[in-house]
Amino acid sequence: MSPQGERPAGDEDGWWDELYDTGAPDTGPAATGDTLDDRFASASDTVTVPPARPAPQVPAGRPPARPERRAAPAGPPPRPRGDHDRAPWEPPGGPTGPRTFPGAASPAPPASGSRAPRPPRPRGEYVGDGPPAYEPEPTALPPARPHRLDELVADTVLDGARYGTYTLRAASVRGDSARHRGEPRRDALLTARFGTGEAALVLVAVATGDRAAEAGHLAAADACRWIGEAVGRHHVRLSEDIRAGRRGDLKSGLHRLTARAYGRLRARATDLGLEPGRYTASLRCLLLTADPGCRTRVFFGVGEGGLFRLRGGAWQDIEPPPPDPAALTGEAVVVGSPPGPARSGPSTPPAAPVRPAAPVTSGPSAPPVPEDPSAPEDPPGPPAGAFRFRASVARPGDTLLLAGQGFAEPLRGEPALAEELAERWTAEAPPGLAAFLADTQLRTKGYADDRTAVAVWEA
Repeated sequence: MSPQGERPAGDEDGWWDELYDTGAPDTGPAATGDTLDDRFASASDTVTVPPARPAPQVPAGRPPARPERRAAPAGPPPRPRGDHDRAPWEPPGGPTGPRTFPGAASPAPPASGSRAPRPPRPRGEYVGDGPPAYEPEPTALPPARPHRLDELVADTVLDGARYGTYTLRAASVRGDSARHRGEPRRDALLTARFGTGEAALVLVAVATGDRAAEAGHLAAADACRWIGEAVGRHHVRLSEDIRAGRRGDLKSGLHRLTARAYGRLRARATDLGLEPGRYTASLRCLLLTADPGCRTRVFFGVGEGGLFRLRGGAWQDIEPPPPDPAALTGEAVVVGSPPGPARSGPSTPPAAPVRPAAPVTSGPSAPPVPEDPSAPEDPPGPPAGAFRFRASVARPGDTLLLAGQGFAEPLRGEPALAEELAERWTAEAPPGLAAFLADTQLRTKGYADDRTAVAVWEA
């Protein structure tokens, strides 16, 4: 097709060959000059309006011919302007230069001797007595090894779902200090659903690697993956125990699965030539069923972090204490036990003890979680006193929050943060993914670690 859109009868690429035909003779130098002044004069002569012609002479006794009528141009006539406003090559009445759109005002020039003000750079949302020391956005990437690109961790992970009577939101964000230094996010987040229908089981796992360990982010990822594999193999029995309220079976079975996951972490440390303490992570998990008739929420894990509940606009610290190290499983945490102190500021009254909405110890006792025939012998896991467990019945309007260490510490230590989140999360509807991510990134001076939060809104 030709440049004008026509389709030639011959070869379609012929025009291109003619354009770049090197065999055609040169036209030679021009007969006239080709300077800049010559080009300007030629252009000016082309666009300049020629002078008006003199009126033709009419013989005496003959009336002048009536001029031919022409249709008036559509639209308003152009605004006249003087010849001193236009360039020599512009016709009279042409454009006068830059125009201002309706409603847009031209910026006022700065005062003599002063510089135009520059907008202040945004620092992001924060609470407390001052802005944090680090930038609110990432500034450096972690180092990468070409043959181990699977070790790279994304700066931010965001997920969510809705099952039964609850809405789930989960986010993990690299801390300000790690963003500044180019270190990887040490927190790992896993959200997984096993099974279908009302018997489906949702697992959310949060792990935090050792801050001083070089491979802490890898240990956290392994901890989430291995506890996910263990829960996934036994999700049918675990879902049945949760819906039937078999607290004792749940606690002993989950303790055994957690110990097995930590045993694999220690074996991995041996393979890497590291001490077990140099390849480990805190692990905190939530188990939720998809059955709308079951409001039992199960928490279990090892290590530091936080478990909170937002009820009636006030935060309750419901982190279960570790059991007696001399006991294998410890005493079961009673549902509705008095919560910890409220964390939404000094003006919030202390929460009253919560009575259980329904007993969760009902139902016949079930045999322990069966052994996996393909699993090896249980390696030594964490001490019995490190395992934490809690099963509670949620009420409509509750918000359950599982937090990693980097998010639990500012929530406990900065009342303004707890107060702001309580106000944002006591709305009629749960926040969307983008809003929840923004809420978890509400920054606080003095707290620059990774932030991982899992929140469950009860309808």
